[in-house]
Amino acid sequence: MSLRLLFTSAAIACLVFAAPASCFAAQLFHGEVRAVDAAQGKITLKHEPIRKLDMEEGMTMVYRIKEPSLLQGVVPGEHVLFDAEKVDGRFTVTHLEKAK
Repeated sequence: MSLRLLFTSAAIACLVFAAPASCFAAQLFHGEVRAVDAAQGKITLKHEPIRKLDMEEGMTMVYRIKEPSLLQGVVPGEHVLFDAEKVDGRFTVTHLEKAK
């Protein structure tokens, strides 16, 4: 009986610790593109509060872009989902996709 308990416990532990990657995905924030400056690698977004960056209220802000390819096809007025981090002391968009 204790061998059965051991295997059952091991199976439960595997299920708990092998949670889908989507459980750990970054939270994406809603924003509206106000301006795109591909030459400078910057985007201006009007967005909701981003508490992880100590932005307690929605605002319009200029962000650096982690990779220039993120700006391909992005135009002012478009609604997007994005993630941002503070990289080298500057607010930087690390993920950007068109909202559906």
